[in-house]
Amino acid sequence: MTQPDKSDIQPSVQDVALQEVALIVGGGPGISSSCARLFADSGMRVAVAARTADKPALQALEASHGVRRYACDASDPAAVELLFQNIVRDLGPPTLVVHNIDGRVPGIFGKAITDAEPGMAFETLRNSAFSAFLVGQQAARLMRDNKPNARGAKGTIIFTNASAALKGFPKSGAFAMACHAKSGLAQSMARELMPQGIHIANVPIDAAIGWTQEDGTRAHRRAGTTVDDNMADPDCIAETYLQLHRQHRSTWAFEVALRPWTERW
Repeated sequence: MTQPDKSDIQPSVQDVALQEVALIVGGGPGISSSCARLFADSGMRVAVAARTADKPALQALEASHGVRRYACDASDPAAVELLFQNIVRDLGPPTLVVHNIDGRVPGIFGKAITDAEPGMAFETLRNSAFSAFLVGQQAARLMRDNKPNARGAKGTIIFTNASAALKGFPKSGAFAMACHAKSGLAQSMARELMPQGIHIANVPIDAAIGWTQEDGTRAHRRAGTTVDDNMADPDCIAETYLQLHRQHRSTWAFEVALRPWTERW
């Protein structure tokens, strides 16, 4: 007797993904764009939110992958609440949410603690950790009501973080404060929500992010052009995020630190 093809009795990952909605908060040409492309290629309905929704990189995502663009100040509680309402209305309840906001205010990085302007330090904390709280809160409220998938998960919330979450560098007090706060938020959420079926992951990236330029090279605004994989490739970071989302609940990872093979740590 001919055995039935497994594809006839079991939905593929692509089929499952067709029912999924991914939201990336903090849109740009690096990690966010890589995640948007990969998630869309995996069959998800994808949205990207940014303060400036008409950035060229986001318009390109809309044209090439059908990604929906939303304007949102993620540090504003009312704006974040409205963003999630719009996502549910337009695409459906999210099953994957990525908070990808660095949050540092221009001019605060590299300032000695005696020179850092308090208002700028507060804005950095507000843009980073507080926005992570707002996004995580709204995502959790919706995911609680999601039906568990075949892996027993109701959804995944991923926080992009930095090496400052693991070690406070000199002249980086405000940024380290914000990154540590985001880590504490993520850990608290993981302990609270994982038993409810919501996977929380904190991903400190100990590297410069070298994203692909128009000429095909990969570069970072401060670190120059990547050589011999000395910078993190955002496409590879996106692959890690998708793997985290697809993990079985028996082996959920909470914290995954990513760094190039040449990085000293």
